[in-house]
Amino acid sequence: MKKNTLKYFINTLLFIDMSSIAVLGLLLGFVIPKGKVQPSNKHFLGLHRHEWGDIHLYLSLFLLVLLVFHIWFNWTWIVQTTKRYFGNHWKNFLWAISCGWIIVLLIGWIAVRF
Repeated sequence: MKKNTLKYFINTLLFIDMSSIAVLGLLLGFVIPKGKVQPSNKHFLGLHRHEWGDIHLYLSLFLLVLLVFHIWFNWTWIVQTTKRYFGNHWKNFLWAISCGWIIVLLIGWIAVRF
């Protein structure tokens, strides 16, 4: 399979996956009741709220896998574009972005845990 065909396939899956995650998030946030209501009211299209939450989680994990492949297939473009904008400091910039996101995720994890 050609590289461009594979990139197109991955990008299409990314779009479908992100759209599905957004729709499920809206369903969970605004359509499917939460809190103290009748358990029978927490169903939508035959699935319970928690089952929709599980689907949302699995789609999110699949999104992470797709993002790794997306970055991998576009790495040359990322490096060349970063070099164009930041010159000799391109590696420092990419490291700063990577470490910044790790710190954001760590702070989010700490906030949820404690």
